[in-house]
Amino acid sequence: MQNPTPFTGTPGKVIALHLNYPSRIAQRGRVPEQPSYFLKPGSSVSASGTPIERPAGTELLAFEGEIALIIGRSIRRVSPEEGWAAVSGITAANDFGVYDLRYADKGSNLKSKGGDGFTPLGPNVINARDVEPDALRVRTWVNGVLVQDDTTEQLVFPFGRLVADLSQLMTLEPGDVILTGTPAGSSVVQPSDVVEVEVDAPGVPGAPSTGRLVTPVVAGTIALAEYGARPKIDDLQRAEAWGSAEAAGLTASTGAASVLTEELKAKINSVGTATLSSQLRKRGLNNVSIDGLQSTRPSRRLVGLARTLRFIPNREDLFTSHGGGYNAQKRAFDSLRPDDVLVIEARGETGTGTVGDILALRAQVNGAAGLVTDGGVRDVAAVSALEMPTYFANAHPAVLGRKHVPWDTDLTIACGGASVQPGDVIVGDADGVLVIPPRLIEEIVADAIEQEREETFIAQMVAAGEVVDGLYPMNAQWKARYQEWLK
Repeated sequence: MQNPTPFTGTPGKVIALHLNYPSRIAQRGRVPEQPSYFLKPGSSVSASGTPIERPAGTELLAFEGEIALIIGRSIRRVSPEEGWAAVSGITAANDFGVYDLRYADKGSNLKSKGGDGFTPLGPNVINARDVEPDALRVRTWVNGVLVQDDTTEQLVFPFGRLVADLSQLMTLEPGDVILTGTPAGSSVVQPSDVVEVEVDAPGVPGAPSTGRLVTPVVAGTIALAEYGARPKIDDLQRAEAWGSAEAAGLTASTGAASVLTEELKAKINSVGTATLSSQLRKRGLNNVSIDGLQSTRPSRRLVGLARTLRFIPNREDLFTSHGGGYNAQKRAFDSLRPDDVLVIEARGETGTGTVGDILALRAQVNGAAGLVTDGGVRDVAAVSALEMPTYFANAHPAVLGRKHVPWDTDLTIACGGASVQPGDVIVGDADGVLVIPPRLIEEIVADAIEQEREETFIAQMVAAGEVVDGLYPMNAQWKARYQEWLK
């Protein structure tokens, strides 16, 4: 085995693949039938440690950690088997792009991804003969935090196929580079952020690695001139750049993301879930409680907006394709924001954990209001020590893969016998957890406040020796006395 060597030179061609990793395909919501590509100029290549400039006036500079193939000899019309044999080396790449300019490219990605320094490569090259193409790992860190972690085991388009496909129409020459797609976790970075990408083969003796490809982000100072396309973005570009609408801070389609003002949260916290439950029943909503759960913080109130995560029953082949890397579970926890409550559908399966201390801590650090799962919790002592409340069915030491496959996020789910949609208002206390349609929350809370005011009056009357008949509920005479009491 040869030691990795430094990456040098400027490729004649840099060819980038759009989609390849199942995690990214699930995030994008579109499954490619065949590989599709775009070209990046050789002048976009930069070395590790070279800053990337976010153009002045733009806001959506996104990173994409990738594995880069380096072609070792001139080839034309080769087979997939011959394609991998023509790869001489592997290195780390970062396929940066400015989503503010995508509209102007008409699919070419030339302006959005072709700028100087937009293709960092290196720092070292792994000899392709020392590794297997399906046994590589790519990881990305932003400011030291791991944000992408996936392997090549389940790629939709294997490396040999990509080389063979491209060679059908063009000659690939020594030094040409093929970027092979990015896993889920790509997102937006800001000036002063530092992005690092590493490719390695952890299962190979010696675990050959490219080392970390380091790219500091700096702010550009020269605005784009009027004789070319100027920055322009919309909510679609924001969502795609950040990875999801939620991560971009966009209002959910239900309109619920703007419901929980500080004033409304204070009103919700002034009444009990029992009172809210009775108001829901008065409106014919009898199946809105998430049942059978206990809280790590029964004295702490839970108020937030539902984000959802669905687990399906474990099937070994599906866990292989969806359980590893930056899966739906990790993406859900990473994308949590203040006021979010992650509600997990575990089908009431109590024979394994659905969340442990690390992910729960990640939720708290992100500012999430709480977690709700109708399954088990691992590391329950550590999870209980967090300030953020977690509602769960039971403690269990087993890992996720024993019973579950993390499948998808932010869709309608079932949890503890209740249907939960993204954007629903979640309220919990020692009595349990309620799911409240966002369109009803203000009127339900207003009526709940009035109900508790009436019940305070009734309790005072009972304490003074009054009989319950006619008082609870109040007849006309007692209602008149209640109005006097309010004054």
